[in-house]
Amino acid sequence: MIFRPYRNHLRSTDDLVTSYEAIRAGFVALALEKNRRSTPYVAEARALQEAVSEAKAPVDLLAIKDIEAGLLTAAGLSDKALVHLLPEDKEKAIKGLIKNFLEPAGEKFIEELVFRFLLTRGDALGGSMRNIGGVLAQRKLTRAIISTLVIAGIGYRWQHSKTRQWVDMTEDDSEIELSLRGLSWKSKGKPRTLIYNFTVPLVKNNVDMCLFNLSPDELQATERKSATSYIALGELKGGIDPAGADEHWKTARAALDRIREAFSKAKHTPYIFFKLRGKWLLRYGNNWKRGY
Repeated sequence: MIFRPYRNHLRSTDDLVTSYEAIRAGFVALALEKNRRSTPYVAEARALQEAVSEAKAPVDLLAIKDIEAGLLTAAGLSDKALVHLLPEDKEKAIKGLIKNFLEPAGEKFIEELVFRFLLTRGDALGGSMRNIGGVLAQRKLTRAIISTLVIAGIGYRWQHSKTRQWVDMTEDDSEIELSLRGLSWKSKGKPRTLIYNFTVPLVKNNVDMCLFNLSPDELQATERKSATSYIALGELKGGIDPAGADEHWKTARAALDRIREAFSKAKHTPYIFFKLRGKWLLRYGNNWKRGY
């Protein structure tokens, strides 16, 4: 009789299907995060509306101080685009906004201005939301790992995503997953460090998750070039739409194959895993196992 470890977790095709409750919770979480991220844009729009409230005609906007950035946004120019424009180009864009869109709006030109401002900001929000499923999945996984460490009485350190500084564990760890890039702890006296979104030199691509057998200090000193310092590498997919499940797997499998081939050339076989919506696929060598 052939022993198949994955049968400990995968007994039927139903185990591969995300439940309605999980899908619903996922979409609600995405909606809440979108609203959270849109809050600054709404506040900016209100500030712009207040700043131009005394204007009697669109041309009066040119005389109001400190609203140029808002006018340029309403003209459809992103922050990236503004870096490449000269002052005369910006002035031309604002005058084009006034002539072509605000003046035809008549008495409602302020509403038109605010609506167009929000349209451009909404486009920026849409861009940041494209990978929000992965961001939420990373936060959820991070919280699960931290909770497991705390319950086990294991101390940890975490790396801030912007400053890249390592911070010691504190009693109040609420919401650190919002700005966390890495975690470090000890397992049976041996160092373990998990880094998110890291470009692996051997693979020459970004990998969602890398687990090392080094401390943060050792990791920095070795510049993560040693193949044997990698314990596991994996892809993390947080999209909840059932229609995209197959595409998630195709993308992840291509990435995992690149990892496996690169480390094979270095004569090292780390664990390779794929996490999607709370389910895991774990591979060591040529064997895949299903887990949760």
